[in-house]
Amino acid sequence: MTQKNIALKEGTFVCLVGPSGAGKDTLIRLARERLGEQPGFLFPRRLVTRPPSSFEDHAILSEEDFERGVRDNLFALHWRAHGLGYAIDRSVLAAIAEGAAVTCNISRDSIAAAQQTFARVKVVLVTATDAVIAARLAARAREDSADIDARLTRNAECSARFVPDFTILNAGSRVEAAEELVDFLLELRS
Repeated sequence: MTQKNIALKEGTFVCLVGPSGAGKDTLIRLARERLGEQPGFLFPRRLVTRPPSSFEDHAILSEEDFERGVRDNLFALHWRAHGLGYAIDRSVLAAIAEGAAVTCNISRDSIAAAQQTFARVKVVLVTATDAVIAARLAARAREDSADIDARLTRNAECSARFVPDFTILNAGSRVEAAEELVDFLLELRS
């Protein structure tokens, strides 16, 4: 699941974590729009063994390519969640080595792997109320109500397993929540 700890300069791998439906990909998109052209910030697209969707910005990866990438050490980080394979391309290593803040949506269960892989890791928890998360998940129409209830239960269990460096409550204005993320990232680079 991890590489050897890579000696890096001042770059930081920022793990954006939280329950499905909290709005992580939306905040990344908005932060990318605001910071993407500035040097020192990178928002890599995840590689996922799932078809594209309007709710998640990712590059498609076949199951075979995922397995080959894991076997041949082609990913900076990889994990499995909800029956899918997720990976982050090794290109992030160069950006981190140059001192960039690299921000990516990863599984909460992969925080430890990120900490073993990258020398400097920050964890940003994005969350919302159960009602907001349930409504967002229902709007995606990928899960039935029992699956949504199971995700909400898992959220409560996962939250107790780590302490974030920063928390964003994304239950109101997404633009304001994205500005909180932007401010956090700018602070890393100052």
